[in-house]
Amino acid sequence: METKQFVLLDIDYITKNRIPVIRLFGKLIEENGEGSKIIALDRRFKPYIYIHPNNVDDCIKELAVLELEVEKLRRKDNGKLKNFLKVTLKHPQDIYKLRDKILDLKSVEEIREHDIPFYRRYLIDKGLFPMNIVEVHGKVLNFNRSSSDGKCIFEVHSEPQNLGSSLKELNMLSFNIEACNPDGMPKVKEDPIIIISFSSNQGFQKVYTTKTSSSDSVETSPNEKELIEKYVNTIQSEDPDIILGYNSDRFDFPYLKERAEKLDVPLKLGVDGSSLKIVNNGRRNASVIKGRIHIDLYSNMRRNLPLEYHTLKRVYKELFGEDKLEIPGHEVYNSWNDDGERLERLFKYSLADVMAVTKIGEKMLPLSIELTRIVGQPLFDMARMGSGKQVEWYLLRKAFEYENMAPNKFGSYLRDVVGGHVKEPVKGLHTNIYYFDFRSLYPSIIVSKNISPDTLVEERIEDCHIAPEFGYKFRKTPQGFIPSVVGKLLENRFQKKSMMKESEDPREFQMLNLQQEALKRLTSTIYGLYNHSTFRWYSIECSEAITAWGRDFLQKTMEKSEEYGFKPIYADTDGFYAILEH
Repeated sequence: METKQFVLLDIDYITKNRIPVIRLFGKLIEENGEGSKIIALDRRFKPYIYIHPNNVDDCIKELAVLELEVEKLRRKDNGKLKNFLKVTLKHPQDIYKLRDKILDLKSVEEIREHDIPFYRRYLIDKGLFPMNIVEVHGKVLNFNRSSSDGKCIFEVHSEPQNLGSSLKELNMLSFNIEACNPDGMPKVKEDPIIIISFSSNQGFQKVYTTKTSSSDSVETSPNEKELIEKYVNTIQSEDPDIILGYNSDRFDFPYLKERAEKLDVPLKLGVDGSSLKIVNNGRRNASVIKGRIHIDLYSNMRRNLPLEYHTLKRVYKELFGEDKLEIPGHEVYNSWNDDGERLERLFKYSLADVMAVTKIGEKMLPLSIELTRIVGQPLFDMARMGSGKQVEWYLLRKAFEYENMAPNKFGSYLRDVVGGHVKEPVKGLHTNIYYFDFRSLYPSIIVSKNISPDTLVEERIEDCHIAPEFGYKFRKTPQGFIPSVVGKLLENRFQKKSMMKESEDPREFQMLNLQQEALKRLTSTIYGLYNHSTFRWYSIECSEAITAWGRDFLQKTMEKSEEYGFKPIYADTDGFYAILEH
């Protein structure tokens, strides 16, 4: 049996001989395979769902008719231990084929955790975290070291192990395409690709075009077909771990794909030799390259950088305080048809664009990578998730770890909840101002008041916290599921911040800061999710109780400060400003 260690980049599954096979895509870190890619195949994992029966024995008999593998178990569900049946299936698609049949059985109350994708279920159950080091034991099926994009095909024979964070630098390659039309926006059926530019964090910079140039960084192809072939060859030879674009999900990749199909050029960009695939992830399209992480920084910046608009020029200026070379879209056509300085400037502009994308990626991706290591879902998915979804997947992992049954999703609506206390600012010019700030106010309230759906009680009991204004009651013990998770997040974050104070290594300080920032983002998101019906742990009572306690704490603290000579002049949610009068 052989052992391989690699940074886990991506995961999916394929079907072979009607059996689902998990594929772990990674970058080898051992000396004899440094830089090579690996595809580790695990044929042993099976899909499953949980059933909550109203009668266990009757349910087992009814499931036997469907020839399903059944296991009895006990799980905590909303604070109570209940009987469940774990039903193992042959293929992930069987979940959807058999779900209605199972629900129609008289002995079945409901099906739980049926909507967790197979590859995500694998990551949760095996305790694996993308962007971390994974160790696998098994057999090498094939290892082609000679080609520039050499890879190892490996069959997993035992449980993979998570070995923790990797400090290994990942190869990032940014790209951008240019097409033009005299009337404005290029039309994919009519207008060819005229320029493809690349920039990497390894020093590679190149502009491919169908026109000649005096610049060493520009390389000419005789026609568009060979230009696209150059693109494919560059991806294969540079062998990036991460491919960056700016609006690449909406423009570059769809445009490139349609032009390649028109010219009969296979876009075999995947580590496994597969072609570019554009899928719909619910709200918008996403461009998938197997074994490589494609990130559209435009959508990422819109989510993580609060700006009025998110053009590449604007984002670059915000992050680096300098302007990049710019050519307005309506001038690209005229520049392309000018063989003089304007054409050379167009090439420089195209290269400046991808160099800017690389710099933005180097600055902004480390936080996304740390979130990926905490939440435990692929970076490709994390880069396209809102913070609420990231929290939910983190909680699903913790529910499995704590042997809690995750709730099914509710409907889709949002109810208004009164927010934090706000005191309008006192007009005038003030001096001698002090700021009073609650540290992690809402997360701390969740923990200290044990606010969770599984601790909420209706009956009168003595040992409980009673929310101001509403009177909602929460048991003091045992600790609820959400407070236990939030408490550990807060503890972990404060530990990271303490380590930052003691660190003398700039690299270590930077990593610790990224980790505490990622933890802060998760903890600060949780309380607001209680008010969203799409959240599995939805509870309007929890949401109203948190903000009610927050208002109560803030108002009482402001009143207390006046006893010590302070006069509050402005307050908002988790802190207030006050002047010292004597």
